[in-house]
Amino acid sequence: MSVTLEQRNKAFKQLDEVKLEFARRDWFPGTSGNLSIKICDIPLQFAVTASGKDKTKLTPEDYLIVDGDATPVEPTTLKPSAETLVHAVVYQNIPDAGACFHVHTIPNNVISEIYASQGFFHIRGQELIKGLGLWEENILLQVPIVENYADIPKLAAAIKEAIRPGIPGVLIRNHGIYAWGRNDFEAKRHVEAFEFLFEYQLRLLQVSQANSAATSIAI
Repeated sequence: MSVTLEQRNKAFKQLDEVKLEFARRDWFPGTSGNLSIKICDIPLQFAVTASGKDKTKLTPEDYLIVDGDATPVEPTTLKPSAETLVHAVVYQNIPDAGACFHVHTIPNNVISEIYASQGFFHIRGQELIKGLGLWEENILLQVPIVENYADIPKLAAAIKEAIRPGIPGVLIRNHGIYAWGRNDFEAKRHVEAFEFLFEYQLRLLQVSQANSAATSIAI
């Protein structure tokens, strides 16, 4: 099935809006990160960011359409983002996922390193957990962390194994967060909620350490 011009234009416009919003927050340092929006399930086809593009700008060659093997479905000189297979794994294993976004930030990199040894980042009772669609009172959020494999098929396989029901994201150690949702609005909300929680936890740890140091000095 061929993607229609209307479908392509709609997906590209949605990606433009998310890309510029995340870029304003400096979430794409050094052309890092990638974004995708699913266009159809059977066969799987989705719009994804092209490799090596400056995500602070808009050009006519920012995106392309690929299939479940991360192969372009139309003639193009563009290359899909190196980690496009990760997006494919998300869509293949989470039927209602309609968008998947990946950003690199200092908070998500540091959090992934701090908690890597236990295999997940955990936090309880913070209000922004509700931004992930988890409304149970005092719920414990556990976000899986996988190793940063240079081999992309191996990384995609690790993320496939790490996906947990009800948790719309996976951290890659010293690499960033992949978050998804039913559409671009929900996926964007999930990225924002994750990033708030990561930064909150880092600041809380800093305050706790400062208070401990002050107490030791006083004693």
